[in-house]
Amino acid sequence: MSLNFARFRKPSRYIGNEINIVRKEGDIKVALCFPDTYEIGMSHLGLKILYSIINDIPSASAERVYAPWVDFESYLRQHDLPLTSLEYQRPLRDFDIVGFTLQYELSYTNVLNMLDLGGIPLKTKDRGDDYPIIIAGGPCTVNPLPLAPYIDAFVIGDGEDIVKEIIELCSNDRDKNGLLNALSELKGIYVPSVHDTSKHKINRRFVEDLDKTFFPDSLVLPYTSLVHDRVAVEVARGCTKGCRFCQAGMIYRPLRERSPENVLALTQKSLSCTGYEEVSFTSLSTGDYSNLLPLIKSFKTQSAGSHVSVSLPSLRVDSINRDVLKELKSVRKSGFTIAPEAGTERLRNVINKNFSDEEYDRTLKNIFKEGWQNIKLYFMVGLPTETMADIDGLINMSVTALKKGRQITGKRVNINVGISAFVPKPHTPFQWVGQDAMKELRSKQDYIKRAFRKSGLNFKGQYVENSLLEAVFSRADSRCSELLEKAWELGCRFDGWSEHFDFDKWVMASEKTGIDLYGYASRTYDPDDELPWDFIDTGITKSFHKSEYQKALDEKTTADCRDSCCGCGLECKDRTEKSVESTLRRDPTREAKSQETDEGSPGSGFRGSDRIKVPARLRVRFSKTGELRYLSNRELMTALLRAMKRAKSPLAYSSGFHPHPRISFGPALAAGVEGLNEFFDIEMTALTSPADFKRSLNHELPEGLEILGAALISKSEKSLNNIFSRYEYEVTINRTLEKHVTSFINRENCLVAREKKTVDIRPMVEKSEVRGDTLHLFLIDTEEAKARLHEILCEMLQQTTGEVQSLIIKRISLYGYNSSVNQGSLVRK
Repeated sequence: MSLNFARFRKPSRYIGNEINIVRKEGDIKVALCFPDTYEIGMSHLGLKILYSIINDIPSASAERVYAPWVDFESYLRQHDLPLTSLEYQRPLRDFDIVGFTLQYELSYTNVLNMLDLGGIPLKTKDRGDDYPIIIAGGPCTVNPLPLAPYIDAFVIGDGEDIVKEIIELCSNDRDKNGLLNALSELKGIYVPSVHDTSKHKINRRFVEDLDKTFFPDSLVLPYTSLVHDRVAVEVARGCTKGCRFCQAGMIYRPLRERSPENVLALTQKSLSCTGYEEVSFTSLSTGDYSNLLPLIKSFKTQSAGSHVSVSLPSLRVDSINRDVLKELKSVRKSGFTIAPEAGTERLRNVINKNFSDEEYDRTLKNIFKEGWQNIKLYFMVGLPTETMADIDGLINMSVTALKKGRQITGKRVNINVGISAFVPKPHTPFQWVGQDAMKELRSKQDYIKRAFRKSGLNFKGQYVENSLLEAVFSRADSRCSELLEKAWELGCRFDGWSEHFDFDKWVMASEKTGIDLYGYASRTYDPDDELPWDFIDTGITKSFHKSEYQKALDEKTTADCRDSCCGCGLECKDRTEKSVESTLRRDPTREAKSQETDEGSPGSGFRGSDRIKVPARLRVRFSKTGELRYLSNRELMTALLRAMKRAKSPLAYSSGFHPHPRISFGPALAAGVEGLNEFFDIEMTALTSPADFKRSLNHELPEGLEILGAALISKSEKSLNNIFSRYEYEVTINRTLEKHVTSFINRENCLVAREKKTVDIRPMVEKSEVRGDTLHLFLIDTEEAKARLHEILCEMLQQTTGEVQSLIIKRISLYGYNSSVNQGSLVRK
């Protein structure tokens, strides 16, 4: 598809062409689909793992497809264009396998929408041999019923091994029915058209040893900012704590840890091939990783001077110790997140979140004493047996954090409190419990908001309507597919996004299908009832869940299963803690030095002889063309900085709590506008050869970004924004617009409203000329204001902003206040 993405919100979502992208034509073509936006899907580690595994199979290739935002969807439908992949712009219907990852129930309408946009009939019964096999995986598949009419096969559990088996089966010539029957024989696969849920048990798949399981170290590097924009390395899978509300903690058992040596090796490779400045050690409970402290110490030693920070996911209160905090504080960037979940010890006993008020108090002291001033707390409302005393306890815990922070730091601290509604999930001890009524949940949220407002705490809550729908579909039976499809037909999309969530449409869908939303969400089962999702066997017995449910009602806790077996039904092997001694014995700095021996080769940095340890400042001329013209100014800056990190450029950083590279850019270039001669200034910690800087950086830059020249400048040199005031553009237009150009030039003035003032933009057009279908423009800044290209073009061509954004525009040159000061005199070629 060839179109101008500048007209759409965040155009870099759609261009592909990222660093480390894999373009490969396999015999079996797989579309990996994430039913949400690019920036959310690209944050998902599981999809990155599958992308690398499939592309590593000689006979297969994987391409990525994300849900288009509503503006892009509207364009596709208006022009009868199909949804396509990023790698080859291949329509979804032309793949052999289309795989969806199901992370969140409120993404289900996007699954249907992507199938429809891809030219694929929604229901399996309407798809013949000419259409791809539709497969879904992810945590939501432990109750696949609401999507069963639309998905050919569901993967239950870990996907690393089973994806290879699926590819192998698809490589054999057979019709679709034959393939589905073959898939149904694989452990961990549920095929709705083959399996009878009253007779078949589908056993979850899981990998036994993370160190022997593939993990990518060459990640696709996006241009746009992601939700989790950093290197993420999974240190463990599974959790031993047994929180009774937590589905992930149950369905990802048993605990498997990756060795610290492996974690360190993967981290360093990933940082080297991406240029990220942050790494996250991820798991369901990273604070309980048995080698967390030595891992952070070793990473800190290996990464000394690289300005790479470490972040950890939300931590349990009882897993935070002072030694870990001391190590983290020297490389931290952001705030600290902990998840108490419930406001009283009684309710924490109910949910098996076993820590005391004293432990909470000690944790807060440690966090604030080590210098953190921004804390996030996560709580739930509507938990089983909850009373208003528990809500008051939640408020008191939040106020305590605020007071203790001010007392210890002597400064104003920022406490953000996230409040979500409890959602009963299948395959947990609370799967039999109904959700509180919406009115009650909203009343509790309002009560907390009022208390927070008085105390100066920041409240962040989820809409209770979202939580209601999550409860409906998490414990749905097969009838709920009718509700889902009707809601999609009524226009429901991006239901997890507040700006697009329309509960009225869901109510209408409920009325049309006769499915009671409130009844489904609040229904309570008897522990002896057969549950719709019982045919999925996660390995944990129903009797264990029953026992845990009764313990919850009795306010009794269950010990961490690392301390004593809780009898959940999984036959855990002897999983002794992997030693970190070898990691601590070796000299990480020696390894780091050995990695620098090849610095003279292209792309590996600069030759040692070219570095003199004195500060230096370079002025760099570059171009932004082709598909990368769609980068915003911020995205452009990030892409260049990460390329410099990959090239091991000796960047100088600012001091302070949040150090950042000392770089400054010339006048910003709008997304969609090509720049043939753009500039940035960069400070270095060592005197660097401009020629080597150009060579090394160009080796790391993608097609569309190119360093054209570089020169050493003095520190007293004027900043770029104080030099340039004149801009040369070429704009491709329809010849019929020439009359508007002439009319504009003949005007004495043209007043436009800007923020808090009115500006005359006519004097900003120094010269204009139409040659064929090209408008040649010279714009200048005035004493009154800076020239804005799109603003001027809208007035000059009598076009809307959207129409102007769709034009092909090039910025040819930048000039100084004295027109003789141009790009040639700033940076030699």
